[in-house]
Amino acid sequence: MLDLSSLLPLLSGNLFLQASLALSLTLLLHFLKIPALFLSGLFTYVHPDDVTPTNSSSNGIRAAIRRPGTYDSELKPRKKSKERFEFDENKAQIFRLKLSDGHLQTRIYFDDFRSAFNSIVVSLSCLLLHRFLAKSEESGVLKNGSFIPILLGLLGICRIFILILRISFERSASKLSEKHLSVLLGFFGFIVALAFVHGAVPKWIFDVHFEAVHGFEKLFIAVLMGCISCFLYMPAVRIAHAFWLGTDQLRCSLPIISCGWLARLLLHANYLFMVFTSMLWVKPFADLLLIDQNKASYQNARVEHVRILVGNVGMQKSEFSSFRFWCLLVSGLLQIVSLRSNVQMYLNEAVLCWYQRLHASKVPDLGYSRAKVFLHNHFVCLVVLQFFLPASMVLLFLGFSQVGDDLLTDFQGICSLLPCSLLDKQVALFMAWWVLFVWTIYTSATLALFRQGILYVS
Repeated sequence: MLDLSSLLPLLSGNLFLQASLALSLTLLLHFLKIPALFLSGLFTYVHPDDVTPTNSSSNGIRAAIRRPGTYDSELKPRKKSKERFEFDENKAQIFRLKLSDGHLQTRIYFDDFRSAFNSIVVSLSCLLLHRFLAKSEESGVLKNGSFIPILLGLLGICRIFILILRISFERSASKLSEKHLSVLLGFFGFIVALAFVHGAVPKWIFDVHFEAVHGFEKLFIAVLMGCISCFLYMPAVRIAHAFWLGTDQLRCSLPIISCGWLARLLLHANYLFMVFTSMLWVKPFADLLLIDQNKASYQNARVEHVRILVGNVGMQKSEFSSFRFWCLLVSGLLQIVSLRSNVQMYLNEAVLCWYQRLHASKVPDLGYSRAKVFLHNHFVCLVVLQFFLPASMVLLFLGFSQVGDDLLTDFQGICSLLPCSLLDKQVALFMAWWVLFVWTIYTSATLALFRQGILYVS
């Protein structure tokens, strides 16, 4: 018979609290529909088919969202006239629509965004609860309740990688050259990752330690870092486009394209904090924030001169580790808070393309801008996923860094078959930094190319 007395401690402990939180949040998020509320109110744009149709049986304006180049069967192809063509400005209009729940339901990848948002919120909530619950090393994984947040967190990481893989190679969502470049950058990131995990990178450049990782786990982490380098290229380029438009670097002063002062402040704060947090693992910069306990250990003369000129903030090593964690947390949250502004700038980019094509010549060809408006409207939820998933990855890795190093001893049977190095505090913290570091490198490089005029927004 089942001994209820042995189950009572489990049901009354942390495991019961974790299970209750996961189930209640899952049901609550299913009915609240927070992802739809999160995106509601954004403005999207529609290029009309014909404002002044010649067919009297038509109903006037055709603003239906359809693929460019597809026409109704009742419309016959027009014969080319030998007379001089005069451009009709009425056919160059564009309509602005406010996104609602009904509009979002018709966009591809909205269901994926809704399910990913709910699952990641549940995982982060369980990891947060585990951080504050009282735990005992002798209680085991079940009674501690550690099994649920670790399982949900690992499933969340796997779900993020599967979704990013799907959306990275979606047809018509990006150029073929961008896909090829992302694969090339992923291979380069894998080579750099091998140098990191095997200690080939000098310690005076990056403050990175992999003493707890051995054998196959090093290869697993290197492959994971290479995949992150591959998948983050196209989202980072779109973030750079959004920052360039949102902060009005083009100096076009078009109210329909630029954003308000609050959104602009969020875009600046998000980018600057990403750069600052990424620099915290760079050894010369990190040394400026630490107490100088052994001046003889510094062999780089340039770093010594900077320390003499600037001094140091005076943090202890333990305080600096905590400071890194909080900076990563704030940076991940800032990316989520600024998500609406970035998505709105992505939609406004199509309006800029329409405006540029409209004023390019006396007889503009609006076919390209029509396709651009359609694609930006059609793939809006795909771009939302590209902006949301990297920030969620940072937060999940930060959650893993707080589960406790003693939990590795409870998974010896599983860790003998699968790599459990992500549960190590230093490795999880480094993976969160790697996501942010790669994201910052791609974004900064794209902005620099914009500033030099090598790339341009169109």
